[in-house]
Amino acid sequence: MDKLSSFHLDGHSFPSEELKHSWHREGAFFYVRLAVLIIGFMQAGCTVRPGPEVLNPVARSAPGARLVTVYVATTTAREIPNSNVFANGRARGLNYAEFRISIPPGHQPGNIEWPTGTPDPAVSFTTVQQSILDKQTFEQRIASRESVSSPSKAGIFVHGFNTNFQEALYRLAQMTADADVDGMPILFAWPSEAKATGYIADKESVTYSRDQLAELLMMLSRKQSGKRISLIGHSMGAWLTVEALRQLRLAHNDATINRLNVVLAAPDIDVDVFSSQMDVIGPLSPPMTVLVSRDDIALSISSKIGGERPRLGMLDVDDPRVQEAAFRANLQIIDISPLKASDGLNHDRFVSLATLYGRLAVGSNRPGQDMRRAGAFVFNTVGTTLATPFSLVGSAVAGE
Repeated sequence: MDKLSSFHLDGHSFPSEELKHSWHREGAFFYVRLAVLIIGFMQAGCTVRPGPEVLNPVARSAPGARLVTVYVATTTAREIPNSNVFANGRARGLNYAEFRISIPPGHQPGNIEWPTGTPDPAVSFTTVQQSILDKQTFEQRIASRESVSSPSKAGIFVHGFNTNFQEALYRLAQMTADADVDGMPILFAWPSEAKATGYIADKESVTYSRDQLAELLMMLSRKQSGKRISLIGHSMGAWLTVEALRQLRLAHNDATINRLNVVLAAPDIDVDVFSSQMDVIGPLSPPMTVLVSRDDIALSISSKIGGERPRLGMLDVDDPRVQEAAFRANLQIIDISPLKASDGLNHDRFVSLATLYGRLAVGSNRPGQDMRRAGAFVFNTVGTTLATPFSLVGSAVAGE
C-alpha cells in the first residue's frame, strides 16, 4: 500500500520558518488577542444555549415545513434512563435514537431557527417525533431505508468541539434540508463538555469514541449493499474521523474504508499527527477532501494551545509544498475562505456547502461525474470551478 510522503518536503516543514518568526515577532500582541478571545468564549458559554427541552416532541408540523429524519449513534450516556436526554456522560457502548425534525417554511439556508419558549413549527426548528432505539432496531431502520425502491445513501456527520447534543442534531437536520436530498443522515455524537473551557476533556472524549465510530462504519458498510457512504468530520470531530479510519486500516477492514467518501471540515489536527495517521491509512479513492481556511480563528487558538503546532485546517493552498503534498497523498485540499462564516471565528464555513451542493450528505454515482481529484484549490463561490493552479469542477466537494 502506498504511503503518504508527509507534509515535510525537501527538508521543509509547515509552517515555514518565516511564518514561525512572524508568529514570534507578533507574539505579545497575539497573546493579548488570545486572552480577549478566550474571555469572549467564556462569556459566550454563559449565554443561554439550547437544552434538551428543545427535543421534546410537538404534536404537529406547519404547512410548507420540511420533515427530516435523523438517526443517531452516540457514545454519550443517557442522562435519564429510557430517554433521549444526552449531556456529557460517557456510555460504555453506543446508544441509538431516531428524531424527526420539522424545518420551518421560512427557513434561511445555513441558519438554525432555534425556538424561544414553546417551539412553533411555523417559525422554528421543531422536534415532532423521537424514538429510543436499541442496536437491532437501529440496524433494521437503516436496512428498511436501504430496501425501498429509491434507496437512500448514508451520510454520517461527526460534530466538533464545544457542541452539545441538540446543537449537533439540529445542525445535521439543517444541512440535510439545505442540501435538498433524500438522504439518510446519521449523527455520530460524542460527549462534548459543550463549553469553551472543555477543550482537553473534549479531546479525551473523541479518543474514547474512536472504536465506536469504526464499529458504526463497519455496520453501515454491511447494510448499504455496495453503496458509497459519506463521512463528514468537523473540527475536533475530524480528528476522531481520521482516528477511526486508522483503526479500520490497522484491523484490515479495507472493504469498509473503500466504501467511504471522506470530508474533513476545518480539521483540528496537528499537521504532523495527520501525516502519521495517513501513513497508516494510505491514499483513499476518491481522494479525501480537506476544507481549510487560513483565517480560522478557532484553529489559530488551538494551534497556540498545542505549542504553536500548525493545524491541518489552516494550510495555505498557495504554498507549492502543500500542492505537492496533496498530490502525493492523494488529498483534495480546498480553501473555502470565500464562503461566509456565521460563528465569528471563521470555523463553520462548511455549513454553507450544503446549500451550494445538493449532495453534501450523499454522493452521486452518475457516470462521468466523479470529479474528486487530488490537488490544492481555492473555492470559487461564483463559478463552477476551483481556481488555479489546477482546474476542478466545483461539485467535487460533494463526492460526485
